[in-house]
Amino acid sequence: QVQLVESGGGSVQPGGSLRLSCVASIRTASLYIMGWFPVPPGNDREFVASISEGGGRTDHADSVKGRFTISRDNAKNTVYLQMNSLKPEDTAVYYCAAVRSITQVIVRNDREYDYWGQGTQVTVSS
Repeated sequence: QVQLVESGGGSVQPGGSLRLSCVASIRTASLYIMGWFPVPPGNDREFVASISEGGGRTDHADSVKGRFTISRDNAKNTVYLQMNSLKPEDTAVYYCAAVRSITQVIVRNDREYDYWGQGTQVTVSS
């Protein structure tokens, strides 16, 4: 069983930055593909970023390319989402997720993930 705990959310003005963190409860977190999925108010869960087990491959949604960056520090069992140039439409509860796969190195489909954190709220407003 993998437990994921997100932190780093908060309220910022448009154009501001936040860095989200997701800590995994196991030492073998490096075996898992990780992803970030926001749930905007009144909308379904979306994909924003995924990162391979070793961190060498990343994938970002077109809507956040150039603004958000996913990274990981496997020595700390932690995945990050650096969010810059935030917009009001980025407002959401952000969840991190983990999955093991032998056929993929990054995963966009939220239904393929096995473990989820409790979420952290990000609010972008002036």
